[in-house]
Amino acid sequence: MSSLSYIDPPGPGEKASDTYHYSQSVALPSGIIKVSGQGGWDISQSIPSDMKSQIDLAFANVDRVLQSHGLRGWEDVYLWRSYAVGMDEAMKYLVPKLKERIPAHRPVWTALSVPRLGLEEMLIEIEVEAIAPPKRE
Repeated sequence: MSSLSYIDPPGPGEKASDTYHYSQSVALPSGIIKVSGQGGWDISQSIPSDMKSQIDLAFANVDRVLQSHGLRGWEDVYLWRSYAVGMDEAMKYLVPKLKERIPAHRPVWTALSVPRLGLEEMLIEIEVEAIAPPKRE
């Protein structure tokens, strides 16, 4: 679909795109930006062993991808899905993290508990949809 704009920001997203043959995000003609699941990896694709650190990194990775489209970040998210290995532990930090990151904004959310994610060491993955503000003429 050559009419769509796919973006893989430099760093871990670009490496994941090359390694696993998928895109980090796509901009639809409607202004909707769809971001593939972002895990808790750092710039070198290292994944810490604890849930809190992975959540912090996953939130930062979502921001990085959205900002590569010219968006603000989480402020433009209208829908998100979290996939967690160990939902009880994840929820203890996901809710406060969201309140801290976007205190005045409440996107719709589906939280799913899963037995495993794409990489064995992953504990969290966050997928979002955002809307680009209308372009001013």
